[in-house]
Amino acid sequence: MSFDNLKIERNRRARRIALRLDVKERVMRLVLPMRASMKAGLEFAEQHEAWIAQKLAELPEERFVTDGSEFIFLGEGLTLRVHYDTALKSTRFIKENGELKVFTNQENISLRLTRHLKREAEKYFMVRLQEKAARIGKKIAHLSIRDTKSRWGSAGPDGKVSLNWRLAFAPFEAFDYVVAHEAAHLLHPDHSRAFWRTCMELSENYRDGHRWMKQHGEKLMAYRF
Repeated sequence: MSFDNLKIERNRRARRIALRLDVKERVMRLVLPMRASMKAGLEFAEQHEAWIAQKLAELPEERFVTDGSEFIFLGEGLTLRVHYDTALKSTRFIKENGELKVFTNQENISLRLTRHLKREAEKYFMVRLQEKAARIGKKIAHLSIRDTKSRWGSAGPDGKVSLNWRLAFAPFEAFDYVVAHEAAHLLHPDHSRAFWRTCMELSENYRDGHRWMKQHGEKLMAYRF
């Protein structure tokens, strides 16, 4: 088999050889316990060659956001418009009339665009979190915006919350559900019936939001800038 999309890594906590699909990096990870031989790992991968190929083929098509691209951001449809001018001294972002306009002297705006979108997502999510936390008598101590590979968010009893910034590209009811999910964890650290009841109460549209994330969440990992 071809190992072009197979990444091998050793993990001290792994008890057995395993295959894990990395949707964000679009590779299959072959996880080996520290004492497992490379030969045993490769034989395991070969035995599951068809399954690996199927899972990689099922990955959502990459979505490149470039000049003229249309995308949803924080529940709003936007078209990216890049205005390049070497005379400019800095990069500015203006959102108006359904467009996100970028005025820049940079030929590659990937890092600046990503940084801007993350900041906007952080501000918006913080407001939503604070509103939901207040409804259950809790406060947000800190919000971290991350780009994790497999988790959409986490929250602790200390009021510290983290959210994956890619949630901003999901429909409103979907990212609102995840925000409600993490806010509910401020009150319930488990996934008890009480937790799910609180999560439903805090969600604008729990049913559709939960369903969308379960069925389409991995599509958010396909965005490229």
